[in-house]
Amino acid sequence: MLTKAKEILKSIFGYDSFRDQQEKIIENILAKKDTIVLMPTGGGKSVCFQIPALILENLTIVISPLISLMKDQVDALKSNGVAAAFYNSSMSEIEKKVIQEKAEKNELKLLYLSPETLLQLSNSWFYSLKISLVAIDEAHCVSMWGHDFRPEYTQIKILRNQLIDIPFVALTATADRITRKDIATHLGLVDPITFLSSFNRPNLELNVKGNIPKQKKIDQILDFIESRSNQSGIIYCLSRKETEEWSQILKNNKINAHHYHAGLTSEERDKIQTDFINDDIGIICATIAFGMGIDKSNVRWVIHNNLPKNIEGYYQEIGRAGRDSLKSDTLLYYNYRDVKLLADFARESEHSQVLLEKLNRMLEYAEATTCRRKILLAYFSEELHENCGHCDVCKNPPQTIDGTILAQKALSAIARTNESIGNNTLIEILRGAKTADMYSKKYNELKTFGIGADLSVNEWLFFITQFKNIGLMEVAYDDSMHFKITPFGKKVLFNQLKISIANYKPKEKINNKKVKQPKFVESLSENELLFDRLKLLRRKIAVEENVPAYIVFSDATLQEMANEKPLTNNDFLAIQGVGMQKLNSYGEEFITLIKQFIANSTPKKTTYDETLELIQQGLSIDEIALIRKLSSTTIFSHIAKLYADGYPIKVQHYFDDEQVEKIKKVLPNFESTLQLKPIYEALNEEIEYGIIRLILTFLEKNHVNNQLS
Repeated sequence: MLTKAKEILKSIFGYDSFRDQQEKIIENILAKKDTIVLMPTGGGKSVCFQIPALILENLTIVISPLISLMKDQVDALKSNGVAAAFYNSSMSEIEKKVIQEKAEKNELKLLYLSPETLLQLSNSWFYSLKISLVAIDEAHCVSMWGHDFRPEYTQIKILRNQLIDIPFVALTATADRITRKDIATHLGLVDPITFLSSFNRPNLELNVKGNIPKQKKIDQILDFIESRSNQSGIIYCLSRKETEEWSQILKNNKINAHHYHAGLTSEERDKIQTDFINDDIGIICATIAFGMGIDKSNVRWVIHNNLPKNIEGYYQEIGRAGRDSLKSDTLLYYNYRDVKLLADFARESEHSQVLLEKLNRMLEYAEATTCRRKILLAYFSEELHENCGHCDVCKNPPQTIDGTILAQKALSAIARTNESIGNNTLIEILRGAKTADMYSKKYNELKTFGIGADLSVNEWLFFITQFKNIGLMEVAYDDSMHFKITPFGKKVLFNQLKISIANYKPKEKINNKKVKQPKFVESLSENELLFDRLKLLRRKIAVEENVPAYIVFSDATLQEMANEKPLTNNDFLAIQGVGMQKLNSYGEEFITLIKQFIANSTPKKTTYDETLELIQQGLSIDEIALIRKLSSTTIFSHIAKLYADGYPIKVQHYFDDEQVEKIKKVLPNFESTLQLKPIYEALNEEIEYGIIRLILTFLEKNHVNNQLS
């Protein structure tokens, strides 16, 4: 079945290989085992259930929280030729009936429902469907400890109990350790296997600015946006009023923007969201109500105008930038007014203690002197031993000291109290505080009592915050906010690892004097010009088909087209994100545009010319690939193109008679040679892709039956 999965990955979705964990997840689902998938935004969660859905015989049910999210995924699947649909409150009764009939006739591979719709369909036609798989997206919504709890998600367990022999897969991009435990319990999953992918998003630049005066912040953000003209972005605000203010500020500066919040009518919100998805609006100024249901891959930046209320929400919101894995920027502004306002909101909740602690962790992130990526990953129980180099702290690092002994003192105190203390008690133990609590609980008898008396409360607060931030311990929200030592912390405690931390320095007043940077305009490179032309063509097609532009092709796919400039169907199919359906639908238009662009450009060496020069110098395939920083398969495709165009290349140097005969023997089994994978497998994977392509070109040019000369 995994062979089939790989074929679908290329032919339907247009990718040559699976990302980290995807193949193992698919294998587990196909083995009919319950599965939990934790994978960052843009990490490829959807493929993990969509490919099994296309392999399994019957229908896959996908439970998704938002109508916009369902529509987005269904549109993307349909553009790839997959029979998918959604069934929700946005549809007329006639439309619902059509989808119901298709589902009952088993004419759909995937059907998307909200948890509310699922409850409404109980004891109805839904339970007569032939179902092979159930996927629960945004599964963190089932946990009260998560940042987006939805009570309806807890009812999914009823469905799990009724579909006993059908595998369930729960997927989320934001869940700490406690939330993960809740996902398994509250969804009723049976012995689920958890796949935890790296939460690292190395393409995101992380920057934080604190306590910036309002006018200076406006100037900074305007400069930021103007230096990124024509880029799509989101500004998140705490209040509706702020979204409207920012929208007006941007419009006054001739920037294409709009505000979005829950005070607008549903029709207004739908139109704004659609216009943003279709690139008719460049920038959205929004409350956090915006974005969860958007799979827009080319958002290039996210700005937070205020401090988010927790790290989970912040991570999910910045994750809306750079979903196509291209470099993207994130910028967080905060001040203590934000903290007070959010704390007041938190105190009104029945879970105020948890919400206040999560807000405190968010503030610690904002004020951190530690690599910001380390903090985010540690929060999700992932270790990053090296600084990322792509955050403001790494670019302006503080003075550091060896923090191993300080950490061991703190961790030892936590261990000796059986992990039953929080922040304040830990500091009192370390400083040897002579309080009634210390003596009544016999903390004064611990070996660690008073071991850190030489440091002030502020110093210990500073260091303990760093220990939390880098992941030596975590806060147990379900156990009175007590500290728990992590596996990473145990390595430090038992002298297996040393750590460096920022040295304590009393806070100084920040000099907010603005230095205006000179503006300059850079000319676009040839690849950038072609990229813009490709985007215009994509936009035209998207308007004609009434789908978001990124449904046609992502920015990452267009960028690869601009770099590689594919001129044949084979070359176009080799671009990541191009499957057979999209080759058939769009290949001719895009290839024609690329050919016209090359013809009208100032004569320059093409990528094929550069490869030809190196061939003529007598270099090997591996040497050319190394010099050009391309794969050997790509170099072989260049040679095939050059040979087909009549350049005098002795291609016979790259293969032998036996390989030619093997390929000629299997060729009658295939109607098309556009896809190499079936041929590669028919040859028992004994001849590499590049050589297969070269031999096919050789045979085609020499009319198949000619002998080697």
